[in-house]
Amino acid sequence: MASEDVKRTSDSAVSTIVNLAEEAKLASEGVKAPTSHALLSIAKSLVAGGVAGGVSRTAVAPLERLKILLQVQNPHSIKYNGTIQGLKYIWRTEGFRGLFKGNGTNCARIVPNSAVKFFSYDEASKGILWFYRQQTGNEDAQLTPLLRLGAGACAGIIAMSATYPMDMVRGRLTVQTDMSPQQYRGIYHALTTVFREEGPRALYRGWLPSVIGVVPYVGLNFAVYESLKDWLIKSRPFGLVQDSELSVTTRLACGAAAGTVGQTVAYPLDVIRRRMQMVGWKDAASVVVGDGKNRASLEYTGMVDAFRKTVRHEGFGALYKGLVPNSVKVVPSIAIAFVTYEVVKDVLGVEMRISD
Repeated sequence: MASEDVKRTSDSAVSTIVNLAEEAKLASEGVKAPTSHALLSIAKSLVAGGVAGGVSRTAVAPLERLKILLQVQNPHSIKYNGTIQGLKYIWRTEGFRGLFKGNGTNCARIVPNSAVKFFSYDEASKGILWFYRQQTGNEDAQLTPLLRLGAGACAGIIAMSATYPMDMVRGRLTVQTDMSPQQYRGIYHALTTVFREEGPRALYRGWLPSVIGVVPYVGLNFAVYESLKDWLIKSRPFGLVQDSELSVTTRLACGAAAGTVGQTVAYPLDVIRRRMQMVGWKDAASVVVGDGKNRASLEYTGMVDAFRKTVRHEGFGALYKGLVPNSVKVVPSIAIAFVTYEVVKDVLGVEMRISD
């Protein structure tokens, strides 16, 4: 009898150990497989978004540089009078390479910016959706355009904050010319020089207007794009929608409209951000506000002071300097980014909405 009890106990112990081992194995496989799949999916998405962003930004780099030059040029020494004249002037004075000055820095920040943005948007969407379901008591509730606006704004703020020093030195590399006494030799040299000569806070100069500007820009981008898509799908005007799917051309039009609305609303903040970034750089010959005897007019005590001095010295229109080349580049930039993203997505097997 005792022998049978011992045998049963032994069998039970062996069975328990085997079951625990199997459960541990299954649990391990159950955790690792989805995690590996999720990480691979995130990596693919970031590669697709990074390539698309780099290609689209490079294609419109001349317009991007001209926009920044128009934003910060001295109103008493006008060099750039418009898009065509400005591009011709850069070509004549700096050559072909001058049209793409600062683009390397711009592209270099696309990958980390996209990485943080995609990850932050995904996590913010999950958190906002969970909170929304808890508040409404509806476990089947989905994200509304307003909630997407909030998630997009959070992602934009986090991504912009994480890569802001790169954007700051990009602005300076873009503005500097061959006549500048001091030359930044590249991204690393610009970062270390600004850090050493102006302090770590200088790398985040203009951060506040950037944060404020990201909210309407990214938020409106999501809200307008999604609202237009919903309206087109529901109303089906002009036969644009077939089988509840929008054509590539229609999606591009929605994206262009969303980008135009967002950047127009947030553009004054972008101008102020760019001017604040130039503060402290004595060799920025084209960013002085006022004549040569009054260089101090460029010194801003904050975002409000920058707004006030810009409007007082140059008028309200100065807040929209460079808007035309910026608007001109919106449509081709979105179009090229979309096509490139679709190609890379198909190659890598990534499934993601263009609005993401």
